[in-house]
This record gives sequence, structure tokens and C-alpha cells, in this order.
Amino acid sequence: MTLHIILASVALVMLTANLLLELKRDLMMFQQNSYRPSRYRGWLKESQDSTSIRRLIGMAIWFIALSSLSHPLISLILFLIYGAAGTWSLWRYKYKKPLVWTARSTRIYAVAILLCIALSTAYTLFAIHAPTPTVLYVISVAVLGCYCISHVVITAANFLLKPVEKAISKHYYNDAAARLRSMPDLKIIGITGSYGKTSTKHYLHRILSEQYDTLMTPGSYNTTLGVVRTVRELLKPYNEVFIVEMGAKSRGDIKEICDLVHPSIGIITAVGPQHLESFKTIDNVQAAKFELADALPADGIAIVNDDFDKIADRPVDNTRCLRYGIRATGTDYHASDVVYSPEGTTFTVCGPDGYTLPLRTRLMGECNVSDLLAAVVAAHQLGVPDSKIASAVAAIEPVEHRLSIKRIPGGITILDDAFNSNPVGSRMALEVLGSMQGGKRIVITPGMIELGIEQYELNRRFGETIGLNTDVAIIVGKYNRDAITEGIRSTGKIKEESLHTADTFADAQSILSRIAAKGDTVLYENDLPDTFK
Repeated sequence: MTLHIILASVALVMLTANLLLELKRDLMMFQQNSYRPSRYRGWLKESQDSTSIRRLIGMAIWFIALSSLSHPLISLILFLIYGAAGTWSLWRYKYKKPLVWTARSTRIYAVAILLCIALSTAYTLFAIHAPTPTVLYVISVAVLGCYCISHVVITAANFLLKPVEKAISKHYYNDAAARLRSMPDLKIIGITGSYGKTSTKHYLHRILSEQYDTLMTPGSYNTTLGVVRTVRELLKPYNEVFIVEMGAKSRGDIKEICDLVHPSIGIITAVGPQHLESFKTIDNVQAAKFELADALPADGIAIVNDDFDKIADRPVDNTRCLRYGIRATGTDYHASDVVYSPEGTTFTVCGPDGYTLPLRTRLMGECNVSDLLAAVVAAHQLGVPDSKIASAVAAIEPVEHRLSIKRIPGGITILDDAFNSNPVGSRMALEVLGSMQGGKRIVITPGMIELGIEQYELNRRFGETIGLNTDVAIIVGKYNRDAITEGIRSTGKIKEESLHTADTFADAQSILSRIAAKGDTVLYENDLPDTFK
């Protein structure tokens, strides 16, 4: 075996591994965009992934290999270096939300591989008669070409599987609907909102479990297919309450879930400028979230958060409506006497007819108090005794990365709000940080995303809130850097030497290790998803 053959073989192996890992990464982002080609194309446009430096270099090498002026040995060396570098980079990269291998994702991946094999075979048969060095060289060119169009390959695989997926989804949907019909006494509670729905779901599940056998949709199973899967795999005949988290990126998404589960209680936690890139306007967000209230029966209960203008000004006439809030006035339920401390929060729930319930929780922040309030209202309406509500609230552990608090060696307090960020939640988290006494108050954040045309302005206001509540700010990445730093500087509160920028979270951690001292409090506000890294 000549050196040329050995080099060609190794280069082909590296290029193939690079292609397989890239297809997996593309599938991961396709999955995160709900397997919807339109949303995936929007991500491609926003992230510019199809024209990234890495992919442009691959295209350049591909064209060089096709050129009659290229020396085969040089092309093979380029193949080897590029394939090995890409494989190494993709293999070792850790994603915040990695690909979930489901039956559907496995089918798409398998068909994508078959498409690449078909394309490579067709090209090889076409080019083999040309004056080329070896068959291995021709196949390498084909594999690199497939890598360059991997986004197209994934969407094509999804298109080819469309009839199959439609038939499978219909079967699963009908099976889930039949299971729900067989349990007429099951109390179904829907929860939606621009933010706060996942925390509210966890809190409500913990409280209701004191009195009822309760099931909730796990993780981020907040789409129709996620709910279908929960019903088919987790719902048991003895369950008494089913809590369904309902997510939406466009109008009709929540209605689709409601048409399946038919909730009798609906909780709307927030209507705010989240996912504006898909919703376009705040009115569309309002209409989408209130699909839950509109779906409730006449004898149902809508529980809505009047702290948001787009909830307070939206009437609910088709069912009984209970309104709650912390800042809003004239609500049926509200939280009063809210006091924060490093140990947690105390507050009192006040309701109709002089109802009061003092509560203590290890959770921090107004956003958590608001979500707890919604859960308490629902539990109270379902007849859970106050003693059980108070016991459950006191025992609730903070949801990971949602303003949870912990202390690390060295006497530093960590406020972890890194799961995601929104205009309301981020303000509340920063106000909690601002209330901390003792050492420096430090925030580490890349800002907020998916805010459409309001992206810059809302991040600038976010910067103003940082300036008013912190002593040190570390801004991560370039995506929102200008907007946030402009807002911080406009307050004149943070010294320039206390305003740091970092390209990555690793760089931010390095800065933190140099400046943090005993008694300091550090807030991690948001961690940009893979889409924006």
C-alpha cells in the first residue's frame, strides 16, 4: 500500500467522522427548532451557521479539490487536516441542550446518512471516469461536498419522512386521546406563560402531591408531541391530577395541546416580549397564551397574573377567572410582606374573604414568589389544606439554574439564574442581588435573546438595571455587549474598572477568580443557548 493510498484512506475516515458529527449537530438544532423547517431556516439566517468560517473553509477546500490546477497530494493533506480538526472540535464540544435521541431523531439521522451515501455514490459513478488519482480521492470529495450542504441533507431527510411521521404522530395522538377519555375524573391543569411556567409547574406538583396522586409533564415536554408522549408513557389509571406545561412559538400551538387534554384549570403566568422573533408582536403573544383560557369549560377556573399589563387588560368571560399578583392592585389573590434574606423568603398570601396564609420558602426573588403564588391559588381552589400547602412550600427545593442560591468554599454566595433570561425575571434577579449586604455584588451575563426588534433596547434597559443593582459586571460574548454596556454606563454607578467583558464563560470565570472575595454575591443571569454561541 503506497503512502498516497494510506493518506487517502485516513483522510476519508476523518472526513466521514466529521460529516457524521456535523449531521448530528445539525439535527440537534433542527430538534431544538421543533423539527419545523421554517424555524430551522430562521435559525440558520440568524446564526449564519450555513456560512460560518468553518463551513466556508470546507467549501474552499472542496473547490480546490475540484480544480484541475490542484495537486492531488495537497488536496489529500487538506482533507486530512480539515477532517481531523472538524472531528476533534465537534467531538469535544459540550452543548447546553444536546440532541435527545428519540425514535424520530434516529429516523431522520438514518435517512440523512442514506442520502449522503446516495449522493456520494452518484458523484463517484459520475466522476470515476475523469482523470482522478484514486476512487478514495473521489469519495473524499463527495463526502466533503455532503458536509458543505449538511443543512440541506437534514431538511431533505425530514421532508422524505413527512408521510411516515404524520402517520406515526396521528396514531400516537389518537392513542393518547383515548387514554385521556378513559379517565373522566382526571383533573387536568394547563400552565403557560412567556416565562415562569416551568417553575410554577414544579411548585404546583410539589404542593398538590401532598393531597393527590399527581403527574406533571417532565422536563421541557411542553409541545403537543411531548404531552402525547407523557400520556402514553407516564400517565397511570390511578393518577388524580395531570399538570400540563404548554409552550408556544406561534399562535395555535397551545390550542392544539388543549384540544388534546381539555384542561379544566388554566394558569397564565406571564405575557411578555419573549420569542418575538417568531410571534412578531406582543399582541400575538397575548393571543397565543390566552388560547388556554379560551379553551376552559364554563365550570373551569382561569388563574392569571395581573402583574402583566397584557394579562390585566385581557377579559376572560367564558369561565371563572381568578387574578393574582404582587405589584398589581385589586386582584383576587396577592402576596404581601415579602422579605428576602440569604436563607430564603417569607411572604403572606392574601385572598378573598380575609383569607391569609403566611409562608416561608428557600426560594429567592419576586419571580419565584409570583410562581409560588399561582401554585398556591390553584392548590387552595382544589381544597389542599393550608397546613399542607405551607409544609410543601417550605420543602420546595430551588429549580436548578432558576435563581437558586448556594454558598461555595471561600464564603461566596452564588445566585444561579442561568437557565434563561427575560426582561421581568432578569430585573427581579438583579433586585435580589441588589438587596444583598456585605461584599461586592457581581453579575455575570450574556444578556437576553429572542427579543426580535426590541433586542437592543431591552438589553440596554437590562444594562441600566445592572448598573443600579451591582458593583461589578462581567458581560459575556459579543451578541448583546454594546447594548448592555451602554445601559450600564448611562447610570454612572459602576466604575469603568469594574465593568468587564469576556468572549466566553471560561474567560468570565477567570475574571471572577481574580476579583471575588469572601462575602461577595455572584449572580449568573442566563447562559446563551447553542443557537447563539
